[in-house]
Amino acid sequence: MTVRKSPDKQDCLIQMSHHLYNQLQINQCNNIYMKLGRTTIKANIQIIEMVSNEIILPENMFHHFRLPINRYKLKAKYCTAENTILLGPVIGLLTDFHVKENEEPFFRSIHRFCEELHYIVKDHGGFFYVFSYESFDSKGYYFSEGKWHPASLPLPDVVYNRVHSRKLEQKESFKKFRNELENLSIPIFNDRFLSKWEVFEQIKNENKLLDSIPDTKLFSKENLLEFAQKYETVFIKPIHGSQGKNIIKLTKERDDLFSIQTSISPPPANSRQIFTLDQLYQQIKSLQQNRICIVQQGIHFLPYQSRPLDFRVLVHKDLKHRWKITSIVARVGAEDEFVSNMARGGITMRPHVVFQESMTRKKSMETIKKIKKLAIETAEGISKNTSGITGELGIDIGVDKEGNPWIIEVNSKPSKLFHDDGKIRPSAKAIIQFSTILAFESI
Repeated sequence: MTVRKSPDKQDCLIQMSHHLYNQLQINQCNNIYMKLGRTTIKANIQIIEMVSNEIILPENMFHHFRLPINRYKLKAKYCTAENTILLGPVIGLLTDFHVKENEEPFFRSIHRFCEELHYIVKDHGGFFYVFSYESFDSKGYYFSEGKWHPASLPLPDVVYNRVHSRKLEQKESFKKFRNELENLSIPIFNDRFLSKWEVFEQIKNENKLLDSIPDTKLFSKENLLEFAQKYETVFIKPIHGSQGKNIIKLTKERDDLFSIQTSISPPPANSRQIFTLDQLYQQIKSLQQNRICIVQQGIHFLPYQSRPLDFRVLVHKDLKHRWKITSIVARVGAEDEFVSNMARGGITMRPHVVFQESMTRKKSMETIKKIKKLAIETAEGISKNTSGITGELGIDIGVDKEGNPWIIEVNSKPSKLFHDDGKIRPSAKAIIQFSTILAFESI
């Protein structure tokens, strides 16, 4: 349905066709309400001969709704109990960014993704914009004619959190913003980063997942020495780490002798030396630099051409709040790396392709099915045990030499970088679908 602005400044007169009036099942013309975002205006309806799927609003209503463009494709719903026509959805993407004077904003790693979200909303109906929490009620950026424009915009019906910084989410000013959303009954989904330890705590008691979770504990001298003697390979990972950075890999070379590899940049000068069990703790402690870490059992995953291999599975909630697979890609690490992350030189491939050298087509299909099943069960466990609304997760899964999948990591703000074919990706469509459901549930 199209909503357009009339040059007529007559106060609060909504014009629509008789067909649309009946279609929305409106039961009166006078003293009706219209709501967009968090703004409600009392108005009257005038039925006129016009295009059946169009609503005309006077200029002053556009001004009150803070709509910067003269024509929109929106969804409309009439709520009989409240005698209100609901327009929307208004979807706000929350992120952190800097804007230079007289220049467009740059939304960093999600800039292209924001454009995709805009085009989906424009096509399906609604209004999308990007904002920072500091300017929540005063300014946002909407996309029009190939550019992002600043404007005073309507408060959103729903907020999708893509803040890049864990530290920012811990600030008192950010917590105050969260409270403001709660007071306005505006839902926010994927409202915070999840630490590696928090993820482990949330899934460790899920019976379906027990055989797919590597042994994991918080880093301490006692736990490190226990794992070093118990497993051939051990990983030490910062609980707030991302992009495969600052991970330490410990490998047992022979009895009580161990080698260390790191993804720390620049690499420590002595990181590939051999250490005794007694030397191990102090060496790793110096590499940690006071980061809180987990110590985790290393699993011997299938490689691809002697390079590390895992699978990134994107999952989203659908119209009925059920988890669905949106995409799955194989990630192949760079040579001389023990992680597969794109940020460390990894590449993406199709899952069937990477399995060609290690298993039959039938076995490959069975293994991919297992990966997908584990991803869904992991998402269900996370969302069940996490406060707030979760609508999107990136789940990293490795496959051992017997074809069994293992959970490596769960990301509440999965990367949007590795995409360059110019098409709107399925994950963008899934985000807008879920946002629309939340928006209309909240209004």
